[in-house]
Amino acid sequence: MNKTPVIAIDGLAATGKGTLARRLATHFDYAYLDTGMLYRAVGIATIRDGGDPADPVAATKAAQGLDPARLEVLAQDPDLRSPVGSDAASKVGAIQAVRDALLKFQRDFAASPPDGKKGAVLDGRDIGTVIVPDAMVKIFVEAMPEIRAHRRFLELQAAGQNVTQAQVLADMQERDTRDALRAAAPTKAADDAIVLDTSHLNADEAFEAALAIVGQKE
Repeated sequence: MNKTPVIAIDGLAATGKGTLARRLATHFDYAYLDTGMLYRAVGIATIRDGGDPADPVAATKAAQGLDPARLEVLAQDPDLRSPVGSDAASKVGAIQAVRDALLKFQRDFAASPPDGKKGAVLDGRDIGTVIVPDAMVKIFVEAMPEIRAHRRFLELQAAGQNVTQAQVLADMQERDTRDALRAAAPTKAADDAIVLDTSHLNADEAFEAALAIVGQKE
């Protein structure tokens, strides 16, 4: 059993789970890990090496070569937040060998948070079901697909990406289906997770709702 306080934040893209997880980590002075960034990094690394993110051999090689010491540098790579990065992350994330390669890193982070932090907040798609099934708090964040697509469209537009909202919605729905139906750790709420719908909540309201959930579990 994991004795370190861990808050597991799971959910699909553009639900606001990343912003929520970072705010919770800051509030409680916990270490924060965006696990989706790991898969994005593996996907982009696979592409840059000339491979196909859907190819188990190429993707696993990239996952095994991921340098934990370079995570902060990798997180600043704009390609990771692009539609290509998102699609590549979904493809490599469906490969069990890739998930196995990243599993130990994520669990070690949760069990022994860096920088002497007393707890950890991890956000992703399988934190509460696979990575830290005994997490102190499990929150599954969701929102209506059209609202999620609009949020992501605004993010990409602000980043200078030339996309349409219809295209973003179609890509998002394709990834949602792939993530939910994959054999390796499909995206779903843990049985003991509390579902938080952010469809009609702003960032502050979602944060207050999450704080209330954590308060109930403490």
